[in-house]
Amino acid sequence: MRGVLSGLNSAVRARRLLGATALVGVLAATASIFPLNPVGAQSIDLSAQTDPDADMLLEADTLVYDNDRNRITAVGSVQIDYAGNRLVAQRVTYDRATSRLIASGGVEIIDPDGTRFQADEIDVTDDFADAFVRTLRVETPDRVYFGADSAERRGGAVTEFERGVYTACEPCEENPDKPPVWNIKAQKIIWNGETKTVRFERARFEFLGVPLAWVPAFEIADPTVERKSGFLFPSFGSSENLGTFVHVPYYFALSPTYDLTVTAGGYTQQGFLAQAEWRQRFDNGQYNLKIAGISQRDPDAFSAGTVDSQETGRGLIASRGDFAINPRWNFGWDVMAQTDKNFGYTYDIEQANAYDQLSQVYLTGLDGRNFFDLRAYHFTKQENILDFDANGNRNLGASSPLQPFVLPSFDYALTPDTPIAGGELSIDVNSQALWRDRFDGRGFLTQSSAPTGRGLDGGSGRVTAEAEWKRTFITTGGLLITPSLHARQDAIGVHFGDSALSSTGIENVASFQGVSTDIRSAYYRSMATAGLEARWPILFSTSSSTHVFEPMGQVFARPDEPYGDTLGIPNEDAQSLVFDATNLFERDKFSGYDRIEGGTRANLGIRYTGDFGGGWGANAIVGQSYHLAGTNSYASPDLVYAGAYSGLENDVSDYVGMVGLNTPFGVSLAAGARLDEEDLEVRRTDVAASYTTPGVSLSTQYSFIDAQPNYGFADDRHEVRVGGSAQVHEYWRVFGNATFDLNTSNMVQRGIGFAYDDDCFGINFTASETRGNIDNEVLSRDFGVTISLRTLGDFGRSTSNGTTTF
Repeated sequence: MRGVLSGLNSAVRARRLLGATALVGVLAATASIFPLNPVGAQSIDLSAQTDPDADMLLEADTLVYDNDRNRITAVGSVQIDYAGNRLVAQRVTYDRATSRLIASGGVEIIDPDGTRFQADEIDVTDDFADAFVRTLRVETPDRVYFGADSAERRGGAVTEFERGVYTACEPCEENPDKPPVWNIKAQKIIWNGETKTVRFERARFEFLGVPLAWVPAFEIADPTVERKSGFLFPSFGSSENLGTFVHVPYYFALSPTYDLTVTAGGYTQQGFLAQAEWRQRFDNGQYNLKIAGISQRDPDAFSAGTVDSQETGRGLIASRGDFAINPRWNFGWDVMAQTDKNFGYTYDIEQANAYDQLSQVYLTGLDGRNFFDLRAYHFTKQENILDFDANGNRNLGASSPLQPFVLPSFDYALTPDTPIAGGELSIDVNSQALWRDRFDGRGFLTQSSAPTGRGLDGGSGRVTAEAEWKRTFITTGGLLITPSLHARQDAIGVHFGDSALSSTGIENVASFQGVSTDIRSAYYRSMATAGLEARWPILFSTSSSTHVFEPMGQVFARPDEPYGDTLGIPNEDAQSLVFDATNLFERDKFSGYDRIEGGTRANLGIRYTGDFGGGWGANAIVGQSYHLAGTNSYASPDLVYAGAYSGLENDVSDYVGMVGLNTPFGVSLAAGARLDEEDLEVRRTDVAASYTTPGVSLSTQYSFIDAQPNYGFADDRHEVRVGGSAQVHEYWRVFGNATFDLNTSNMVQRGIGFAYDDDCFGINFTASETRGNIDNEVLSRDFGVTISLRTLGDFGRSTSNGTTTF
């Protein structure tokens, strides 16, 4: 007989309460026994679940009342729905004499969150303090799976799982008995609800059903607890100079808003390394403070005459922070100080292990189109070469002492929303103050015989203020005419060091270039520019395509660059200049504020944009620049030869152009070139092609640069870069890249790797090598392996120049 019980009379109400008690008992027992879901274990609120007014539906083939044994039993396809929970079993019995409830026969419980609990049998007391579950299986909504031959709960706090299994890999639908990609099996898993810990005894990690690692016992925090003090996963590694090492971190959960991690590291050759990191979070930001130190036991293990071999006691302190003052303003810092310039790099200390280590303090603001940036910064080259040789002389190969302190740099951009005289006004302010202890007069390469003043010792500061107004008028024929006015004022203060003023400093560079010097403590520069731009976009269209041709011309009239015919003003931020189609129509083509373009100049060119339909498209630009009057700033003397070989140093510039093509099947082509204005000889070119589909990505690029003797490049340079990635399987991907120097026939860089990524497991392997383009010597070799286990975390292993970490 199949019955459905529901109603409000006293007999039916009693049965409903019984069914509710049965369901809540099983649910509460199961949830109490098995709260180990690391992605959010579910708990049952008994006070809510035992609401006597909640609707309950019980279905069973037979409902048996055994008054002699004081038992109530539901038999055959039992299903109980109560307050969003569902219990399915073949038999449910409640023993009122022993206050125990037993559900058996394919027991499955689904809670309101969708978590599935499956067991052969569940036996629980009505106070839920003691319970026994046979053959338990759990599946959470986040696809985390647990299993155990049996589970027993004692004293309402401690639960033991016999022969337990944990994995985040979904079972194979076609072959459920197939081992998951990974799982953890333990002879016994003990969860302590009072101490909030989970202990694994005689545990092993299996990959594709093959045991890979055995651990006698280990303990972790209850995954339902977000923060708990305890040991974190250790890291291991080896190095030729450091020896074999292990790092063991211990985490102190001191507060919901701050914590401390202390790491003890042992090196077989160098001794004990101690690290500590304090982190604190606030409503508007966070910061950390990190310290590390070691007393090296065997400095002689490092190469003689290096920074590492000269130090015994080594340490550092680093801090990083970022705070939102309000929605528009941010303040922050990222600073590091150490006893020597290579400690953090040698010992691969997180937050201090970059070769080019930047320390900075900043204040930024952003409001619509207006921008504010104030920061002080300094680069440290974490190199192993000593600043001074054995005789106390400055080591010319050391780069770190040549890096300046920028104290500070400032940028401010303002664009009012309200038109000014019908046009747009923009105001920019930039300042820079820096100090350098050592003169950097090295050539760009050792092959260069040209002296430079890349970095002057001493201090210098500059304040620049400029304003630009422009307005566009559209004629009846569609011609766009844009007049513009620009004004700029600079104030520069310089305190030259002894090396800059010596015969090997600025004077040497000026003598090589055949110009005079103008050494002052202060310089003041002004520049006013009147410009006119004309553009005439012409549209041609057919039934299947559109084409826009846009002839364009500009004229900028201005006086000569102040102090442009002498050397004296430092050039720190305008050392790089590449003239191409991207900056053809720039008013000032220098890359920074330390140089100003002077003289009257015209820029002429034409732009093209085409849409051929069906995903086909093309764009192009070609043009030339003309120096019309005054002194050509790109042919003027400069401490770093900015403008030389740029294609702008003559009155008629080289031709520059760029073209691109897009196709509907993933192929893209792009090419840019600079051609000599007399014979159209190629001076510089970049050609790139790519192919991209959901499964395959390929790219290649060829670059050519004409010889630049003053920069140390006596010969033309040819370089090819290739790269690719292919999805060879649903979860497998391979990738690689290489760079060839065609001049020396050397592969100066190459890398290869593969990756596997599914819903529970990921692995990424990379290997790369960098070689010198002259002697083909190995500069670096890097290997890396990263393994991701969903819900457990990421584990990485990397090797760089002989140092391996895990």
